[in-house]
Amino acid sequence: MNSYRIPEIAKQYTEYDMIQIHTDLPDFPELRSRLLFAFLNGNTKHSESSELYTLATSLVQLALDTHEMVNASNEIKEKKAARSRQLKVLAGDYFSSRFYYLLSQAGQIDMIKQLSGAICEVNRLKMNLYTKMKQLKMTAEDYIHQTVEIKSQLFLSFSEFMADVYDQAWPDVLRSYTKCEVIFEEIFRTESATGFHGSWGFWHILQHATKEERKQLHAEETDQAKVRTLIHKYNVSSQLYQMLETHIKQLQLKVQQLDSDKLISELFHIGEPILRFSAKQPKVLEEI
Repeated sequence: MNSYRIPEIAKQYTEYDMIQIHTDLPDFPELRSRLLFAFLNGNTKHSESSELYTLATSLVQLALDTHEMVNASNEIKEKKAARSRQLKVLAGDYFSSRFYYLLSQAGQIDMIKQLSGAICEVNRLKMNLYTKMKQLKMTAEDYIHQTVEIKSQLFLSFSEFMADVYDQAWPDVLRSYTKCEVIFEEIFRTESATGFHGSWGFWHILQHATKEERKQLHAEETDQAKVRTLIHKYNVSSQLYQMLETHIKQLQLKVQQLDSDKLISELFHIGEPILRFSAKQPKVLEEI
């Protein structure tokens, strides 16, 4: 069985001095990347291509996430910020080009088509999400569901590859892990003044807040002290922790139903960082 080394291989594309000095990149999609590699590597039909497929998909995801960080406005005047914005655009384009190059060099034209279709679906889902946000028609539950679908979409394109070995386990396990990942990230967004707007906590409060409280959330210059008060009032953090605990337990049951002991062991290690985080909370979670 090949060992997982995708982040190390990806460094030849991501660790350029110009990028590291002048801008920052999103986190590498470690959890979803490891999941894809584990499932492909356990499938004898596709194990030889598991590293190539996972690397290409991870670079596409990194490209999409990098472009997501680009400020919508191109009117940035400050030189340092403008350069950072430009490099994010170029870096995202570069990561996308590597995906095409790697797969075309390997003669994997069908895989290029498959991932390209998934990219289109990601962009469609994002447009739907942004439209609902702009129209204030988003609920907290919708936000989690749509975010999970957006983050999963590239990796879901491999579902037909997994069907002959893992039946329907791949899409279900992928979405479950991704949901835990999203909730995990939302917990930290709640603790960040800059990241709270548009988060799960934001939409949750908006659903239950009074008219005056909604005005506070929509104010051009948000009073952070008042926002913190609302977060506390509506138990945002505690509800997210509870959601994480619930979904981890559901994921445990799904993983335990898999036939492969090796895969179950690998999935435990993949989810270990989230489990360790959860274990530090008042209610210690059982391990997979």
